[in-house]
Amino acid sequence: MRDVGFGTVSYVIDFPLMRFLSLLLLASSLLSFGLLAKERPPNIIIMFTDDQGYGDLGCYGAKGFKTPHIDSLAKDGMKFTDFYVSSPVCSASRVSLMTGCYHERVGISGALGPSSTIGINPEETTIAEVCKAKGYATAAVGKWHLGHLPKFLPTNHGFDQYFGLPYANDMWPFHPSVLHLPMQERLKKWPKLALIGGTKIIDPEITSEEQRQLTSRYTQKAVAFIRRNKKKPFFLYLAHSQPHVPLYVSDKFQGKSRAGVFGDVIEEIDWSMGEILKALKTFKLEDNTLVVFTSDNGPWLSYGDHCGTAGPLREGKGTCWEGGVRVPCVARWPGTIPAGMVCSEVAGTIDLLPTVAKAIGGKLPKLSIDGKDITPLLKGKKNARSPHDALFFHCKTTELQAMRSGKWKLILPHKYRTLNGREGGKDGIPVKYDWAESSLELYDMSKDVGETKNVATDHPEVVSELLEKVRAHRMELGDRLTKVQGLERREPGRARPR
Repeated sequence: MRDVGFGTVSYVIDFPLMRFLSLLLLASSLLSFGLLAKERPPNIIIMFTDDQGYGDLGCYGAKGFKTPHIDSLAKDGMKFTDFYVSSPVCSASRVSLMTGCYHERVGISGALGPSSTIGINPEETTIAEVCKAKGYATAAVGKWHLGHLPKFLPTNHGFDQYFGLPYANDMWPFHPSVLHLPMQERLKKWPKLALIGGTKIIDPEITSEEQRQLTSRYTQKAVAFIRRNKKKPFFLYLAHSQPHVPLYVSDKFQGKSRAGVFGDVIEEIDWSMGEILKALKTFKLEDNTLVVFTSDNGPWLSYGDHCGTAGPLREGKGTCWEGGVRVPCVARWPGTIPAGMVCSEVAGTIDLLPTVAKAIGGKLPKLSIDGKDITPLLKGKKNARSPHDALFFHCKTTELQAMRSGKWKLILPHKYRTLNGREGGKDGIPVKYDWAESSLELYDMSKDVGETKNVATDHPEVVSELLEKVRAHRMELGDRLTKVQGLERREPGRARPR
C-alpha cells in the first residue's frame, strides 16, 4: 500500500486491486462492444440493373459471358426462380421497389422522360426513408427515373447523397428515333443528357465516352460510400444504367466476352458486384450485410444483338408475359440466408421494403403498401410460403394485363407488342414490333413457364376464382381497359416545368 498526497487530500491506492478493477473494466468494455457489434442492424445493398433478362446471369443459364461474383450470391445465399416486378417498364418498376407499392397505387406509369413534370410524391415513404429513420447512412448511385426535377430527386426522398442519371441513358439527342434529324431538331425531342450530383447538374452534357465510364464511376462512388460508413449501418442503392441501350462498356471489358458488347456489359456489371463484395470483405462487413441483386424488367427484344434473353420465358420488356415481369434475383446474408438455397415461391421487388423494415427493426409506411415481408422465405424456413395470395401486373397507363396466384398465371384480354418470332435489330438499331391480342388465358406455371399451353377451358373454376381477385383489384387500383377508376389510387408528385 502507498500514500500519495495531492495538497490537503490523501489517497490510499492498492495496486493489485487497481489492476483487477482495470481488467474488469476492460472486460466489461469488450463485452459491451461485442454486444453492440452483434446488435448493430444489418447493412443493406440493392444492386438494380436495367433491362437485364431472366436468362442473363450464369446461375440462370446464361451463355457466352460469365457472372461469377453475382452467381456467388446464389451459391452463398438464395436464388429466386419466381421473382417479379410489378410492371415491365422502367419508372413504374422502380417506384414499386422504392415504395413497396404497385405503381398504379402511387400514380406513376411507364417511363418518365425529360419533359415530364411528375415524379415520386413526397407523401410516399421510400425504402431509404425507412432506413434513415433508424439512423442509417443512405446513398443512391446510378439511374433514378422517378422524376428529374429537383423535388423528385433521391436527396429529397431519404437519401443522403446521389450521383447518377435522372432517367434512361437513351433519353438524349442520339436516340435511334432522331438520328436522321439535324441536331437542332433532335434537341426538341431529346435534350442533352445531364449527370446529377445531389440535386445539381454536375455535367450538363454526357458524351458517348463518358457513358463508357459510367459503370466504373458508379462503382467507385458506391465503394467510397461503403468505406466512409463502415462503422455505422448503411443502405446503398446501386442502380446501373446498363444493360439498357445504348450499350457502353469500358476499355477493360470491351471484347472480353463471347457474346458481343452485351456480354461485355454484363461482365462489367459483374465486376462491379465483385468490387462491392471486396469492399465488404475488406471492412469485415460481409456477415452483417444483406446484398440483393435484381433487374427492373425483362430484355428489350427489338434491339436484337444489343439485348439479352428471357431464357425459357415468353416475350420481354413492355409486356406482362413472364419474359417482361419475371426477373433474376439472388440474395446473400451470411448466417441468416442459408447457403445454396433455391426459392420457388412467388415474391417480388414490392417485398423488399417491408422485408428490409423487418430486418432493421424499422416502421412500415403510414400509407398502405402492397409488399409483404418475405423474411421466412429468405431464412429458408421449412414450409415457408409466399405471403401473396396474388400478384398483379399492369402495363401502359392503368392497364391491368395479368396476375399470378400460386401456380396459376391469368392473362387478361389486351393488346401486346411482339416480334412474332422475328429477330431483333442489329448494332443498337431496333426493329419495329408487331401487335397481337390475347384472349382470357390461363397457364400452369409449375409445368409451363413459357406460357405455351392455354388451359383456361380445362379449369373454368380456377379462371372464375382468379377473376374474382381481378375484380377486387380493379376496384382498388383501377383498370383502363374496363374503365374502372380505382378507389385507392394516390396521386404522383407534381411540379411545374423548369
